[in-house]
Amino acid sequence: MITIHIDGKKYSVNEKDNLLKICLSFGLDIPYFCWHPVLGSIGACRQCAIKQFKNSKDTVGFIVMSCMTPAVDNTYISIEDSEVKKFRKSIIELLMNNHPHDCPVCEEGGNCHLQDMTVMNGHTLRKYRYNKRSYYNQNISPFIRHEMNRCITCYRCIRYYKDYSGGKSLGVYGTHDNIYFGCIDGDVLNNEFSGNLIEICPTGVFTDKLNLDNYSRKWDMQFAPSICQHCSIGCNISVSERYGKICRINNRYNGTLNHYFLCDLGRFNYGYINRKDRPLYPIELKKHQRVKISIQEALNTGANIFKKAKKVIGIGSPRASLESNFALYKLVGAENFYVSTLDIEQKCLDVIIKILFESGINIPSLREVENCDAILILGEDVTQVGARLALSIRQAIKSKAYKIAKKYKIESWHATAISNIAQNDKYPLFLTNFYKTKLDDISSWSYYAAVEDQARLGFAIANSIDCNSPCVIDFNNTLKNKVNLIVKSLINAKKPLIISGVHSGSSTIIEAAGNIARSLKCKGSDVSLILLSRYTNSIGLSIIGQKTLNSALKEINNGKADTLVILENDLYRYAPKQSIDSALTKAANIIAIDHQNTDTVKKANLVFPTASYVESSGTVINNEGRAQRFFQVYNPSYYDNNIILLASWRWLHYLKNKINNCDVSWKSLDNVIDDLIVNFPNLKEIKSASPNANFRIHGQKISRLPCRASGRTAILANKNIHEPRQPQDVDTMFTFSMEGNNQPQSHNSQIPFAWYPGWNSVQSWNKFQNEIGGELIHGDPGVKIFTTTKTLLPWFNNIPNAFIPSNFWRIVPLYKLFDSEEMFQRDPIFQQIALDPILLLNKEDAYKLKFSNNIIVQFTCLGQIFKFPIKTSSKLQSGQIGLPIGMPGVPLFLINRNIDNLQEVI
Repeated sequence: MITIHIDGKKYSVNEKDNLLKICLSFGLDIPYFCWHPVLGSIGACRQCAIKQFKNSKDTVGFIVMSCMTPAVDNTYISIEDSEVKKFRKSIIELLMNNHPHDCPVCEEGGNCHLQDMTVMNGHTLRKYRYNKRSYYNQNISPFIRHEMNRCITCYRCIRYYKDYSGGKSLGVYGTHDNIYFGCIDGDVLNNEFSGNLIEICPTGVFTDKLNLDNYSRKWDMQFAPSICQHCSIGCNISVSERYGKICRINNRYNGTLNHYFLCDLGRFNYGYINRKDRPLYPIELKKHQRVKISIQEALNTGANIFKKAKKVIGIGSPRASLESNFALYKLVGAENFYVSTLDIEQKCLDVIIKILFESGINIPSLREVENCDAILILGEDVTQVGARLALSIRQAIKSKAYKIAKKYKIESWHATAISNIAQNDKYPLFLTNFYKTKLDDISSWSYYAAVEDQARLGFAIANSIDCNSPCVIDFNNTLKNKVNLIVKSLINAKKPLIISGVHSGSSTIIEAAGNIARSLKCKGSDVSLILLSRYTNSIGLSIIGQKTLNSALKEINNGKADTLVILENDLYRYAPKQSIDSALTKAANIIAIDHQNTDTVKKANLVFPTASYVESSGTVINNEGRAQRFFQVYNPSYYDNNIILLASWRWLHYLKNKINNCDVSWKSLDNVIDDLIVNFPNLKEIKSASPNANFRIHGQKISRLPCRASGRTAILANKNIHEPRQPQDVDTMFTFSMEGNNQPQSHNSQIPFAWYPGWNSVQSWNKFQNEIGGELIHGDPGVKIFTTTKTLLPWFNNIPNAFIPSNFWRIVPLYKLFDSEEMFQRDPIFQQIALDPILLLNKEDAYKLKFSNNIIVQFTCLGQIFKFPIKTSSKLQSGQIGLPIGMPGVPLFLINRNIDNLQEVI
């Protein structure tokens, strides 16, 4: 630590930081544009000027750019010097010369860093009275609107898109004062992290195109802190609402997890919540007609079904909260609680949970991943199934540049110098998969093979590191040199990382990853292990129950059970249509609890409409065992009292009480959590995931709305001039209004929206951190439920035989970030951008079959006929066919199925 003096005050600071970061970390305001905490400094915008003095007696000083100036012991600087303030004001005036006067119609108005910095500099009058430079805009994305005339040439977008996220399509063209940021004609933004340009850009060049459908200014929207529901990573998000419609999703800063960035799926996948065909009130099937009924009628009908049933089976959901799954568990009993997971995936999850609880291996956060210096990925296309992790992997591989820079005493924030000296030198990344992935461009070696061969490679690596690990018999000699290369890289690394997961459909590849991690641990390595699951709450659901969907369907089809309670699941997504149809036909009664009108819901004779994750609160557990709370954003019935949406756990608890003729005991979410941890003590930490509903700041709950909210009292004026009382939230510490504490950052980490006096844009997150880019002031949200043990698991020894192509084809999964996601398929935009599923076939296999690209082929699997156009590739191993698993018409049961009847449709 060193001492510097800022405007006469003494501060102890980290000498590794530049003066801009230091000042911002102390809460001092310096305007800036080109600098960003994760992009470093390039000194392009000249906006962060300060005055530096030679010593305490120097009264003249000289102007420096704070982002490019290192902290030196006994430095004297001034932010408030009149000359430097005048300089900054003149720079903003020059930047505004060509900026349009369109704040009233700009989508970023009120959420704009340029507005904030203009006000901060005191620039109120423009002297420039001539023609402004103008550009044509491009249609660069279905999600992002391009308005180049607003550009101030800070270069943030191109540095983020190309240097940070690895994108290729966005470029910078021109010279001098005629610079254009866009795509070559006909090209579009094809990077999975393009949406972050909206928050990276300090102006309105890149804006949220989907937001225009339900647009509102930031100060008119209602917010709540939430958790992304679309993969197992569990990124933190801030969801905004107006008039009962979700308007926008922004990144919610979490210094441990997603930091400043989201993937595009997490940012743009919310259209399904705004659908008009959702179940919005209880429905009963009467005389083949679906009839709207009241809450009481629905509960009475449900209770009668239970009382008459021979046996009731409940099927829990990995996309429902812990509390909702627990409520179903309590309703039907432990012996009748099943999960919607198939046998092969549940076997994978069982291995993952065993490793999480008992392995003694570190399970890193996303931020910890960025410090790893050798990575091995087994069987996962990370960019498509856990995209935010892929972004962290990119930073880890590129971080060798910082090691090289340190050798030459170059500061870690000096972006250009580090880039130049690194010359694209990277840490090693090795990956295996069925087919090419989006991380191949930075991998040292990519291996495409059947899952058995991928697992065998993993077991061979473990054995080469530690001979006590099971040996692979008849291992492929051609791969031994690659095994030696991988082993050498992992052993020499300070922080090696192994990644695997459930998406390959093989538990043996997860076991191989576990063996590698254990072998490195035994050698004294600081190794980490990440195991990806499929859904946001797959881990939580698997802790509550392990009986699979296959077993549940057998119970129904064998006549042992006659009633199904299906929680937030479309069973047709998982199992063969014939099997589901048979079970739903044989079941005397089907009770569905869901927020979407799925094919399964359409077969139910009683439907309880449930609130989605933005209309309720609950807890989920991500792939690293981190319990996190999501919070209700708004109450739909406030806008329309005909809507009856309750959290799933409330419906199930009310039904249980109706059956047992007893009083309601779960009156709030805290009551459910207390009961849950009594039944599952290993989940006791979830209570610490968030303050309870009684939490107050200076006697007040936390406001869901900015204090500038206007017109809230007029929202329902077209229906009634008498303003109704705002809904009362008994489940959380938030209020459904602007009345309450709207600066929770100093007392709490659950922050609904990014706002601070003078900082209206997302740059205000810097005000909530203990240091810029670090943890939030009161720690990052979420709590790990697993503790690292000192004991190690026994070696896994289930080594598969090598894959040998025979008279059949193996179906292997090829995932698509958007197209494979269940809820995005219910988003209206899906129909506009989705491509039809294609079957991928090895070129040699296609030649032998006399198949050519784009012909239609078909096959039958478990009584279901599938038809696809084909595409051939030499990258796919012979004997396999690749299908985009999860897309409409491509259910999960197809993973690793063998078929022998592939033929052309004539």
